[in-house]
Amino acid sequence: MKKFLDKDFLLETETSRNLYHEHAAKMPIIDYHCHLNPEFIANDRMFDNLGRIWLEGDHYKWRAMRTNGVDERYCTGKDTSDREKFEKWAETVPYTMRNPLYHWTHLELKTAFGIEKILKPETAEEIFDECTAKLRTPEYSARGLMKKYRVKVVCTTDDPVDSLEYHLALKKEGFEIKVLPTWRPDKAMAVEVPADFRAYIEKLSQVSGVTINKFADVLQALRVRHDFFAEAGCKLSDHGIEEFYAEDYTQREIDAIFNKVYGGKELTREEILKFKSAMMYEFAVMDWEKGWAQQFHYGTIRNNNTRLFKKLGPDTGFDSIGDFTVAKAMSKFLDRLDTDDKLAKTILYNLNPRDNDLIATMIGNFQDGSVAGKIQFGAGWWFLDQKIGMEAQMNSLSVLGLLSRFVGMLTDSRSFLSYARHEYFRRILCNLIGKDVESGLLPESELDFLGQMVENVSYNNAENFFRF
Repeated sequence: MKKFLDKDFLLETETSRNLYHEHAAKMPIIDYHCHLNPEFIANDRMFDNLGRIWLEGDHYKWRAMRTNGVDERYCTGKDTSDREKFEKWAETVPYTMRNPLYHWTHLELKTAFGIEKILKPETAEEIFDECTAKLRTPEYSARGLMKKYRVKVVCTTDDPVDSLEYHLALKKEGFEIKVLPTWRPDKAMAVEVPADFRAYIEKLSQVSGVTINKFADVLQALRVRHDFFAEAGCKLSDHGIEEFYAEDYTQREIDAIFNKVYGGKELTREEILKFKSAMMYEFAVMDWEKGWAQQFHYGTIRNNNTRLFKKLGPDTGFDSIGDFTVAKAMSKFLDRLDTDDKLAKTILYNLNPRDNDLIATMIGNFQDGSVAGKIQFGAGWWFLDQKIGMEAQMNSLSVLGLLSRFVGMLTDSRSFLSYARHEYFRRILCNLIGKDVESGLLPESELDFLGQMVENVSYNNAENFFRF
């Protein structure tokens, strides 16, 4: 019987083990999409205890704890201690077997803290105390953990109105790890609630110094902020959308729609779709002009639980996979940009696994030979960020595109311990390739090339694609 989480975890063949230990394991990390708080990095935050670093803001764990019958006060409550929350998480962990949380939990304990014990109620106190003692040393500060995992670049997720003060402070300081902003302008096209939209546009006007009275003013203000992000080192954008928007529209229509919603009137469904279509096109053109890459995360139904959304707010564990028909709109959006010769490097992330082959074939439509892998099928995201999901994404990309040009893994996380997911991904990658070699599906004579391919997918492709 194979031991759980040993040095050959997830590596089923000798070739898989060779590819991981000789090639993947040595590569540093580029985390080109995450939700880390840049203030924590700038101030080199120390974490009070294991409960704080593990459970603060982690809706993955909250979701599992609720499912296991844990009261909300032990997830997001203010009247319970970090230790009490951790104890409830430890009670839940045994019930997460076959959920990726079980693997992530123990991989993080091992890679960050050197702990190989299984977390359960009987070991909870010992593990909490040992990890908390380490967290109070400089090696386990926010920066210390980044260095421990050999991180080279981190791209946070930032709104156009953000000050980027912490990114700028880190840049001025010359911190050895690049901490770069990512342009996330979702709120600039969120016209469903007129009052919220107007409040956002007024904030945009304030920070950009552009007086906004009409749609053209919005674009001017956004360009001012886009330039500001570029000066701070930004190299890519990110867009969290339910579906792709590619409605036909005229400039007169968009001007009228803006005036209507800015004036406080609700839009029709058709008007909302046209406005979002115009904004997505304009955002994409801005990115193309600067040579940025653009990312599209689509397919989520957010905030499904109205009662708890009102109580706890967004990003607290009440989102799920959506069911949207996206192929025609996605194609039309990309084709509109390509026709105008303004299609930037693009990464597409789906949340519904049904769309794996759809995206793997869609990206081939818009490769133009200018950049290797110009249009990318993004790594398994959110609910697909697990062994089966990663394998499915890589298998679709392999048979319908070029796995060898894939830009690889990212954490998409708020936790400084989530860098272990890069190791998880690399082990899964090496196992897929190694099994093919030992099954005779790939030639053993090309192991040198396959080793280089593993290094490229683990790190080099992202370095070359984003040019940080």
